[in-house]
Amino acid sequence: MAFSRATSPEPTPAPDELTARMVGIGMNFAAESEVDADIESTLLHASVLGMDAGDLRVLAVLTTWLGTHHAHVNADRLVRLVSVHPSERVRAYWVAIATWLEKDRRLTRLAGAYEGAPIELLPTGTEFQVARRGEDERFTGSKLLVPKGTLRDRHDDVLSPEVLVRRHAGYRNRVLMGPSFRADVWTALQRAPGRSIADIARKASCSFATAWQAAQDYRLLCAAELDTAPKTPPASHPVAPPRRRRF
Repeated sequence: MAFSRATSPEPTPAPDELTARMVGIGMNFAAESEVDADIESTLLHASVLGMDAGDLRVLAVLTTWLGTHHAHVNADRLVRLVSVHPSERVRAYWVAIATWLEKDRRLTRLAGAYEGAPIELLPTGTEFQVARRGEDERFTGSKLLVPKGTLRDRHDDVLSPEVLVRRHAGYRNRVLMGPSFRADVWTALQRAPGRSIADIARKASCSFATAWQAAQDYRLLCAAELDTAPKTPPASHPVAPPRRRRF
């Protein structure tokens, strides 16, 4: 069977599973953590929960997380996931994020995901609240109209990069190699070095060629580390002391 790269997001996980994934990538909710949860799919599912299901608490923490960690997001994969999502509200949110984080030029490709009129965050009363309190500065001039104070922005709601880099292997590899498919392939190989290249490519959502080249480099370094590992000297046999002669 020919290899085919996954181009659409996975089905929406159950609420408890999504919460565990959000905790796993550094969002501080009171729940167990899914270790090394996939970053981009978790971000997308969190935005669906916030924009389509109206969970403003999740949306607030997600927005704070992006402000802290966007430099280590795999933008290629995120753009791909967002661009095919059927919800206009979800796509409008990500276009607004790209407007806010315009200095991260990788995210500018999100701009074409939604080209309609600006969308109001609240189901009712958004214009009244904006007239009363003003706009959230992060979304001013974007495709999302957000009253100031609606989405709290507390840095304690997310882990710092210094903490997350110690807890999430995929995040750490992106810090080492850049937020790329190569880093994600490396992470998949560290978890399961015996998996086939096609399985690794599907896990990392990358091309077969990218996975193959990264796997060759990974195995080369593993072999080199084995060759340079200090050899344990063989155990020496104790020598019995000479027997004393009796006269």
